[in-house]
Amino acid sequence: MKILVIQTAFIGDVILATALLEKLHHRLPQARIDVVVRKENEALFVGHPYVQKVHVWDKKEQKTLNLLRLGLRLRQERYEWVINLQRFFSTGLLTLMSLAPNRAGFYKNPLSGWFTHPAPHRIGTPDEPVHEVERNCRLADPLAGPGVFRPRLYPTEAHFAQAKRKKPYVCIAPTSVWYTKQWPAPNWVRLINRLPLDWQVILLGGPSDLNACEQIRKASTHPDVENAAGKYDLLGSAALMKGAEVNYVNDSAPMHLASAVNAPVVAIYCSTVPWFGFGPLSEKSAIVETRTHLACRPCGLHGRRHCPEGHFRCADIEIERLLPENIEWAPPDWKWFPDFSA
Repeated sequence: MKILVIQTAFIGDVILATALLEKLHHRLPQARIDVVVRKENEALFVGHPYVQKVHVWDKKEQKTLNLLRLGLRLRQERYEWVINLQRFFSTGLLTLMSLAPNRAGFYKNPLSGWFTHPAPHRIGTPDEPVHEVERNCRLADPLAGPGVFRPRLYPTEAHFAQAKRKKPYVCIAPTSVWYTKQWPAPNWVRLINRLPLDWQVILLGGPSDLNACEQIRKASTHPDVENAAGKYDLLGSAALMKGAEVNYVNDSAPMHLASAVNAPVVAIYCSTVPWFGFGPLSEKSAIVETRTHLACRPCGLHGRRHCPEGHFRCADIEIERLLPENIEWAPPDWKWFPDFSA
């Protein structure tokens, strides 16, 4: 059986999609599993034991033409199942162009009327949270039965060798694409200055985060801070996070990197909230939010370029709550995930 999973969104979304790959492989071990991702996210699947082929959609140049070309290539593959994790016309079109006899996706996709197995896409509430991996895994229920699996990445031995350190260390991923998801840089500096002096502090990010991380490094008085932004690929960063004493992250892709290697993670939430369905999934997880009730929070499902109210009070979080000796570890509610140990 040939199965295709489509997720052409950003890094974090693709990482969470790996939970579906785990489910498909463990329930259908003889099936061939391929994926479609946007250009650059294919790096997540280097050496992946369950993914046979990675189809890449280049959205930066000739986006529409590349989409149509990709759709024709998918048709030639003769997939029996296509599972589309997105709610956009473009990926709905890819799903239909594949001519797969079985097409699963969310009702919110504008082309879901032509899917054979449409499913609801429900955002949770504080009382009834629904995680993104649960939403994704449920799309495969008609094929693989019920159950939700852990997202997982597979760094190579070379990645772990590159990540090896001689002393204890913490990783900090201080940036985000969205301003209102990003804990302010001065706060990161104050946290770094309070961390154990015999630990190394490693700042993580992509090449575009180099300057922001360097400003934080220079402002800190901690004796051992390394700016590693842009020095590691995605799997290399995951391997580094796996060995950390603590990983401090925003509500952004590095949180999901940590979850995918079950690394200890402290997630800081500013304008967004965990019950949207994108919280940490490591067994050693902590969520830190402002203790002040704000009528404006959350201000949207995703981050914003600026605070709509102009005060950004959702970023008011005490440094003391983030110190290693004060972290209140609270793993995810495992009742959400009946097969999460797989």
